[in-house]
Amino acid sequence: MKIKLTSVYVDNQENALRFYTDVLGFIKKADFSNGPYRWLTVASAEEPDGTELQLALNDNPAAKAYQEAIFKQSQPAVMFFTDDVKGDHERIKAKGAAFTMAPTEVTGSTIAQLNDGCGNLVQITQLARW
Repeated sequence: MKIKLTSVYVDNQENALRFYTDVLGFIKKADFSNGPYRWLTVASAEEPDGTELQLALNDNPAAKAYQEAIFKQSQPAVMFFTDDVKGDHERIKAKGAAFTMAPTEVTGSTIAQLNDGCGNLVQITQLARW
């Protein structure tokens, strides 16, 4: 088995698409609508055929409550891995992203967190090389 898709709830799909592509550097994979429903996914530019991230609208009350609760607890909704967290921090910050945590060494890794502007915290992680 392989993981092909995971989702993150967003309060605005268009803003999320701009953030995840223009700021983080992902690529749009799928974007189609059926009435009010929009299926929107992005993927890593480094692995365009890899796992996709669905930018799912939080129009379901349970999804909205979940999204708001984990944000309020300062818990990231999604985590991405990098080989250069400090470089990515600078690149993403230069594009105007609001970081809630600068690169910080923790057990086994260095992490940074930022607000995606769509109701979520995003964590960027660089694993320590032993």
